[in-house]
Amino acid sequence: MNTSIASLPELGTGTPNSVRDLMLPTGQMVLRVEGGGLFSLDDLIGFAARVNTRRGFLFLSKVLGKHWPVTPRLMQAIHSDLASRIPSDLPGPVVFIAMAETAIGLGQGVFEAWKNAHAQREALFLHTTRYHVGDTPSIEFEEAHSHAPRQFLHQPDEARLQCQWLRARSLVLIDDEASTGNTFLNLSAACRVLIPALERVHLAAITNFMGANANAALSERFGLPVTVGAALSGEYAFTPGQLQPASSAAQLFEPHAERGASPCFGRLGLDQLLSPPTALAQRLKADIGPNERVLVLGTGEFMHMAFLLARALEADGVNVVVQSTTRSPILQWGAVSHVLKFPDNYGEGVDNFVYNVAPSQYEHVFVCHETPPNAALQQLANAVQGRLFHFSSESHCEEIPVR
Repeated sequence: MNTSIASLPELGTGTPNSVRDLMLPTGQMVLRVEGGGLFSLDDLIGFAARVNTRRGFLFLSKVLGKHWPVTPRLMQAIHSDLASRIPSDLPGPVVFIAMAETAIGLGQGVFEAWKNAHAQREALFLHTTRYHVGDTPSIEFEEAHSHAPRQFLHQPDEARLQCQWLRARSLVLIDDEASTGNTFLNLSAACRVLIPALERVHLAAITNFMGANANAALSERFGLPVTVGAALSGEYAFTPGQLQPASSAAQLFEPHAERGASPCFGRLGLDQLLSPPTALAQRLKADIGPNERVLVLGTGEFMHMAFLLARALEADGVNVVVQSTTRSPILQWGAVSHVLKFPDNYGEGVDNFVYNVAPSQYEHVFVCHETPPNAALQQLANAVQGRLFHFSSESHCEEIPVR
């Protein structure tokens, strides 16, 4: 739902130190931001216009590693910041759930930062997905404003992880931004059907633009005590103008289609950190000159291994940034300077995109993917002049020749 500009002065009671009034190709945005955090508005986000009749704007994150190139060091700083905001008294087991597709890497990074600080705490990581993995039971819920609203959360199939899931007493739900809280609410309600012992919910987001009144009402809406931790908070109002319809479908769901979505990286649960591909990083570094620029590019829902590879390269002195492909259609305007379109590598038949990658911008592009090699990946690699790396598990990666 879009809040009107006229109603914005009545929202919230905080004391903002920044107001932005922007005219997007799709409507007018007014944003109020509270001060006092470690990161400024311009550090964290730019503004973009969605090709989406449900929602015409996008708070485009500059620290997420999705639509904008980010250094691993900065991404890790955000992971640590959000992890530090999680209440220390959450009862365990704690289940961390990252929202597909945009926040999968963010959520896994927050989980790993939290586990590093609380090694003895019992915790489980899962991420939502738009694909089915085998016959594993799943929860379905809706992200109403999305271009691809149907989401699924698989239940762990390993006995140890399933036990943690069913005994969970706290949920930590992670997304890049919170604007209404509706998707968090839908997922929380679906989880409570299966996890009767749930006592607490914590919402983690880079930006929380729900506003003070909405934040105060969260516990009543959820029916459980709810806390929120964000790097930046405020409130917004958007008055739609000429919304842009997508030229093709963004989700073509077939219940039992095999899409190459792996069970190894978080869809079926993890209670340990993934191992960084240090041997691969050392091998790649041998081909990188001292002043050459490197992009590590994740694909779709496969993001965290790209971050871990980029982090290993950065630790070895490489000038590297990381981001990912996406199914989100965004106009070339504002924080989006370049748009590359190609077929999705999961074979769903929807358009995928890479944003803000210009021709010849990088001397090296390493494309990380979980799906088996296919024509879409070949097309992507040729478009960005990159190399393909197929991760069949965290410990096994094969370079795929680019034709």
